[in-house]
Amino acid sequence: MTLALRARLERAIFERLRDAPDGRPQRERLAPLLREALAAERVVVPSGEMRALERWLEDRLFGLGELAPLLRDEHVSEVMVNGTRGVWVERDGVLERIPIRFSDPEEILILIERLVAPLGRRIDHADPLVDARLPDGSRVHAVIPPISLAGPVLTIRRFSARPFAPDDLVRLGTATESMVAYLVDAVRARRSILVSGGTSSGKTTTLNALAYAIGADERIVTIEDSAELRLPQANVVSLETRAPSVEGLGAIDVRTLLRNALRMRPDRILVGEVRGGEALDMLQAMNTGHRGSLTTAHANDPYNALVRLETMALMAGIDIPLAAVREQIGHGIDVVVHQERDASGRRRIVEVAELDGCVDGSYSLRRVDR
Repeated sequence: MTLALRARLERAIFERLRDAPDGRPQRERLAPLLREALAAERVVVPSGEMRALERWLEDRLFGLGELAPLLRDEHVSEVMVNGTRGVWVERDGVLERIPIRFSDPEEILILIERLVAPLGRRIDHADPLVDARLPDGSRVHAVIPPISLAGPVLTIRRFSARPFAPDDLVRLGTATESMVAYLVDAVRARRSILVSGGTSSGKTTTLNALAYAIGADERIVTIEDSAELRLPQANVVSLETRAPSVEGLGAIDVRTLLRNALRMRPDRILVGEVRGGEALDMLQAMNTGHRGSLTTAHANDPYNALVRLETMALMAGIDIPLAAVREQIGHGIDVVVHQERDASGRRRIVEVAELDGCVDGSYSLRRVDR
């Protein structure tokens, strides 16, 4: 079937859907209207191709158009639309450009609105940024002009529907069996772990896999900006931050959630990522009876992760000496797991280090060879 014919079918069905007087859901009208449009074009479509044509039209009229097949591909973990300049995906850890191109920025804006409107979010010139979680757990981020100079930019990060287990780290080549065995033992021994690394290095995946080893009889509270963790345990409370409303009210940040989590009788607290003053609250939780808590942070290496942690703790706005912060880090963090993404796209744990405390203002890290 030619592209011109598909375009005519799409236009004809769109007009009929817009003008249809009955109250049936529009998706239910698609199949009969497609048959009518094909009859008007005097085209016969084999039954095997009919469903594919219906799905294509459904994606175009109600869904994400050309992006829909990408989001059905289990090998695609990220979709990036750079305005009208092109579309990139991360497939099996490798970034690649695909032959999809939007010629009109308005098309991208329509896709963004289809994604965020059902979530009760909006994006416009007054509020040109949106960060939200889709019903399937995927995370969507969009930015439009005047903030974006490249036109509407859309990023969708997808996550596995099933919980990641420690064995998955071995299967994916992220860690060796002996390394995973050491980390699982550390989790079960209630040692507090910080997972560090760069953007898209797999920190959250590793955090999820390690949390799998937490006992079923423990109560877990997770705190994230966008809920990504999938835990198999039954006694799990998942908390998610909230952006401010259009009026700029009602924002709930990680610090607020951390303080409330302490009132929920948690055995373990999992913070998806610390990036600000909440680091101090996290350290206090680790030092006041919540051993075995887990979190992640952006850093270049284990030592730098601890330095960043102290810097973030000082951003809490509380007049606390640096020496006191270092003391809390020295007693609160037991293990630092650092990972990177190599040139092939594979995420690997490159170093595991035990923290033996802070001596004379310097952290004493001992590399674990596994």
